[in-house]
Amino acid sequence: MKGLLPYLAALVLASAGCRSTAPGQMRDTGASPVPGAAGVQPEEPDLPGIGEDSGAVLSAQPITVFDPLEPLNRAFYHFNDKLYFWLLKPAAKGYAWAVPQPARLCVKNFFANIATPVRLVNCALQADLEGAWTETERFAINTTVGVAGFGDPARNRWNLEKRNEDLGQTLGRYGLGTSLYINWPILGPSNVRDTVGYAGDMFLDPLNYLVTRFWYNVGIRSYETVNGTSLRADDYEDFKKAAIDPYVALRDAYYQYRRNQVANGEGQTARPAGPMPTE
Repeated sequence: MKGLLPYLAALVLASAGCRSTAPGQMRDTGASPVPGAAGVQPEEPDLPGIGEDSGAVLSAQPITVFDPLEPLNRAFYHFNDKLYFWLLKPAAKGYAWAVPQPARLCVKNFFANIATPVRLVNCALQADLEGAWTETERFAINTTVGVAGFGDPARNRWNLEKRNEDLGQTLGRYGLGTSLYINWPILGPSNVRDTVGYAGDMFLDPLNYLVTRFWYNVGIRSYETVNGTSLRADDYEDFKKAAIDPYVALRDAYYQYRRNQVANGEGQTARPAGPMPTE
């Protein structure tokens, strides 16, 4: 897992429009901090299956998230919030001061390249053969021309965009609903389906086989999180200033972001960062 809850929020919002309901950018998504707030437990809408017209489903109803664990989730949200401001943000700012942005972008590209099997396999599982082939081409080009993945010539020269598919999306495409919302400590916003999907993706992530010692693995992933956070200065702070209730805004943003990913696979700019992306 790559990130903290606030980091995930920033990532989700920065990547998707409703993720802006969380950190910072709230496009015209119609995401309201009201649903599910006053102890109301909304029903969980069905996710569109393969071949269904998802456009009407996504826009017909306001965001409703099944959140029976809200008191516990709020406690974890506040824990992650403090962890972000007390640990992650200072570390990211110090790192950004010491390491120039081009180098940090190279690090981001390197980790994205390593994670290619996660995206490739899930494209194949979703019968997206074009996406699977694109990921294969990207890996071959970036590993060679891009010098072990530190560069991204596949995107910059050949316009081959990354397909950030994960097992949570794959399960959703085959009709599995999200069930209840979960805000994990350290890992951030998720739900039952995406948590199961994240666990499955861990078996596809080569980093877990290249670095088998637990604490070394945690250290590398923590570094990846700090590096990614350093490239998104103040996204989370901007989000909190704009939100009436940051917890609800983040929850709704995450829900809609993931729903949009499951429905059409578009607008993805980040590798999953927790039981979610991230990037």
